[in-house]
Amino acid sequence: MLIALTGASGLVGAFIHRDLVAAGHRVVTLGRSGDVRFELGDRPDLSGVNALIHCAFDHVPGRYRGGEGDDPGRFIRRNVDGTAALFEAARNARVGRIVFLSTRAVYGDYPAGTVLTTALPPRPDTLYGQVKLQGEQALASLTGPALSGLSLRATGVYGPPATGQRHKWAGLFDDFRAGRPIPPRRGTEVHGDDLSRAIRLLWDAEAASGVWNVSDFTLDHHDLLSELARIERLPHPPPPPATNVVSAMDTTPLRDLGWTPGGPARLWADLPRLCMGS
Repeated sequence: MLIALTGASGLVGAFIHRDLVAAGHRVVTLGRSGDVRFELGDRPDLSGVNALIHCAFDHVPGRYRGGEGDDPGRFIRRNVDGTAALFEAARNARVGRIVFLSTRAVYGDYPAGTVLTTALPPRPDTLYGQVKLQGEQALASLTGPALSGLSLRATGVYGPPATGQRHKWAGLFDDFRAGRPIPPRRGTEVHGDDLSRAIRLLWDAEAASGVWNVSDFTLDHHDLLSELARIERLPHPPPPPATNVVSAMDTTPLRDLGWTPGGPARLWADLPRLCMGS
C-alpha cells in the first residue's frame, strides 16, 4: 500500500511516519522538505496513492489554540481552504481512504465534567476548533462508496520527539527547572505511538469511517513535575494538585476494536527519555 502523509516533520506526524514505515507500508511525505514539495493550498498529484493521512496544520509555532496569531484570515485560508483542496485532489486521484487528524477542541465549551462522545454536536469555542471541524465536514462531504473518510479527534499528544524536535512539555520542564511558577493543571493525554496504532487499527477495520475519539488518561502537572523532580533531583516543589474538572473523551468504540493504549505506565517509562530530550 502506498500512503501519502502530510505533516510528517511535525511532532504528531513523525510518530505516524515511523509507525507506518515500521509496519511495512510505503510512505510518501508531502511537505516543504518532504518527498513531494507541498504546502497547504496546493493540489498535489496523488496518482497511484492508496491512502492519504493529513496531519499538516499551519499555525503559530507552539500554539494550536490561538494558532492564528494576528492573522486569522491566513489561518483560515491555509487550513480550511487548503485542506479542502487536498481532499479534492485525493478524490480526483481515486485515493480510497483519507485519515484527517482533528482535535478534541471541536467539542469546545461543553461544561466541565461532560463525557465527550462523538454523538454530541460539536461546539468549538476557538478558531482552532472551528477550523478543524470544517476539515471534518469537508472530508465527510466527499465520503462515499469510493472513498472512506476517518476523522480522529485526538487529545494532547506526548512522547519522545524525532531528532531535532522538542517534546510537548519541553517548555514546561524548562520553566520548572528554572524555578518559575507553574499553574496547576489537569488534562487528557495520549502517546503518539498509541495514536498511530489507532490509525492502523481503524485502517484494518474495513467498515470503519466517520469520527473517532482518541484519548488515554488524565494527567495532573503536579504528578508529572513531581516525577521530573525525583528523576533530576530538583529542589523546586511542584504545583499543587489541580482542582479543575476534566471532560473525559469516550473512546469505547475504539477500545471495542481492540485498541489498548499504554496509560500512565507508558508515560512513566518514557519520562527519562523526555528529560534527556528537553
